[in-house]
Amino acid sequence: MHIDGQCHCGFVTYEAEIDPGSVLICHCTACQRLTGSVYRVTVTARRDAIRLTADRPQVYIRTGDSERKRLQHFCPKCGSPLFTSGTGEDDETWGIRWGSINQRASLKPQHQIWCAYAMDWFDELSALPGRPGD
Repeated sequence: MHIDGQCHCGFVTYEAEIDPGSVLICHCTACQRLTGSVYRVTVTARRDAIRLTADRPQVYIRTGDSERKRLQHFCPKCGSPLFTSGTGEDDETWGIRWGSINQRASLKPQHQIWCAYAMDWFDELSALPGRPGD
């Protein structure tokens, strides 16, 4: 599937070819902290299937408990998270942050990881009262 996307301010834009079946939810504590939310939604793609079409993102290198390095790509102007990648062999597959994808409404998560860290109220969201806008 062909997608395109951007950061919130439009400084960084991209196009990519993805498999819609590779959309996942990550509940790990790093994703919770990096997003300021309960989980992160990501779609994976081959590095060579992603093409930047405007300015380049800034990169923050996060070292995990396993000493594995993960590069967090984000807009240097608005701070929007855009991609994640690795180093060495781990650089062949990138994660595209779901919120930056223009076609995100068509991309439903297919699986979850790090479920041991999921919040115990995660499945109760549909029972909360809500409004269509604010």
